[in-house]
Amino acid sequence: MTEAIRNIYCVGRNYRAHAAELGNDVPEQPMIFTKPTHALVEINGGELTLPGDQGEIHYETELVLHIAKPYAAGIKVDDIVDKYALGIDFTLRDVQNVIKKKGQPWLPAKGFLNSAPISSFRPFPGAAKLMETNFQLRQNGQVVQNGNISNMIFDLQTIIDYIAAHYGLGEGDIIYTGTPEGVGPVSNGDRLELTWDEEVFAAVTILI
Repeated sequence: MTEAIRNIYCVGRNYRAHAAELGNDVPEQPMIFTKPTHALVEINGGELTLPGDQGEIHYETELVLHIAKPYAAGIKVDDIVDKYALGIDFTLRDVQNVIKKKGQPWLPAKGFLNSAPISSFRPFPGAAKLMETNFQLRQNGQVVQNGNISNMIFDLQTIIDYIAAHYGLGEGDIIYTGTPEGVGPVSNGDRLELTWDEEVFAAVTILI
């Protein structure tokens, strides 16, 4: 599955409550960054190794869109997206705090190996349908994130149009659409479950 992915776009600070919990300003336009394809890994119940020598690693659970065709002006979300998944944007938070102060790129904090785990993809039911259901992250059985895309600052259409206009968007690209509040650190041995409407999409055990 991951071999066919081309570009990995990510949206930062796309939920007001998440921006607030980290003390960040709410952006006036989408904040886009990328991850290398080497960061992407499908999770299917096994183990995932993350770096343990660079400070705290935080989970950020997100809806992920898969782009089915080249972007054309005026195309609608429901016509360009064919699949969706749940993913985690793992972040080296201590590293990020340092490089933000220096005004340096986020790549060291966001682009490390295995920093973009993802569930298997499901057929896209339409943007409106997705708003009817919450997605969650459970950490050792406890719900730590509970989000709904209706609470995004920039909706799916705005994100797609913005990325296409500034960076290009085509078949095989994926978009991590931002995380709700509740982000926090992971520890060695943690069991993480990504759920959609109580259905477990993917689970993974963290090794640090």
